[in-house]
Amino acid sequence: MGAGTAELDAAGIGTEQLRGDYLLCRQLHARHGRTYFTATRVLPPERRPGVHALYGFARWVDDVVDEPGPGATAGGIRARLDAIDADLRRALSGGAPHEPVLRALAHTVRRHRLPPEYFTAFMRSMRMDLDTRSYRDLDHLREYMYGSAAVIGLQVLPVLGTVVPREEAAPHAAALGEAFQLTNFLRDVAEDLGRGRLYLPADVLAAHGVDRELLEHCARTGTSDPRAARALAALVEVNQGFYRRAEPGIAMLSPVARPCVATAFRLYRAILDEIGAAGHDVWSTRHRVSEVRKLAAAVPALARSLIARSVPRPRRPHEYV
Repeated sequence: MGAGTAELDAAGIGTEQLRGDYLLCRQLHARHGRTYFTATRVLPPERRPGVHALYGFARWVDDVVDEPGPGATAGGIRARLDAIDADLRRALSGGAPHEPVLRALAHTVRRHRLPPEYFTAFMRSMRMDLDTRSYRDLDHLREYMYGSAAVIGLQVLPVLGTVVPREEAAPHAAALGEAFQLTNFLRDVAEDLGRGRLYLPADVLAAHGVDRELLEHCARTGTSDPRAARALAALVEVNQGFYRRAEPGIAMLSPVARPCVATAFRLYRAILDEIGAAGHDVWSTRHRVSEVRKLAAAVPALARSLIARSVPRPRRPHEYV
């Protein structure tokens, strides 16, 4: 029996079509979100399919925008997003969606009573990628990150479960989504420039004498520049602020979910360590956490998760699972 099949059994997902839909989401998550996918391995099996459905949906739509295939036009991408939007509305209103990813998503939304507006905000940010090529400041960027990252933290929160009222944990979950995404933006700035986008706030760049032309030169030549390195160092500090705001939320999660999120927290934050250790050179290599380091983080987390699962305890008044 494969791990994905065992997870579906544990979650009580029985119909053949729906099992296939969830397995597709799991594949999307494993392929595109390797760091967080590693962390989900320490969740109890019955909670993993919901996380895979949410991340699989996000990666699937993101690919429509970022990897549309040869010959794709802006009009064609918009039309595809329109079709997904229509199918998503059908799914969220209780209808039968056509897309496999949306069938799994709809099941997760119903099971965990997720607000539809989270998904509306996500689709709005995906459309921003078609028109917005730069961001004037952090507030402008956070308008985008709310839909593309913060709401994903909010979506996952009911799947993980909390020991405090959900609204108390929500700001920390949103901050963690933003922290993860800003880390990706710092690591992948060259790749994003190749798509015509720059997610780093223009005011921070300008304060260090950096403009888009300089960053494009760094990306084209694979070489760093002291001004770019200083700007990136400043943005790493901004990113660390998001992690600091997110960290208290880990203790607010269900005990069996804490090791998963703590592992993801450490692994993503470690990417910032790698960037700093390289002198903030994100041009000559794509920084990633080594498999050895992932294993070193995941094994103790798995042990903590197994212990948490084995200890019987009454549900607390505000524990939602």
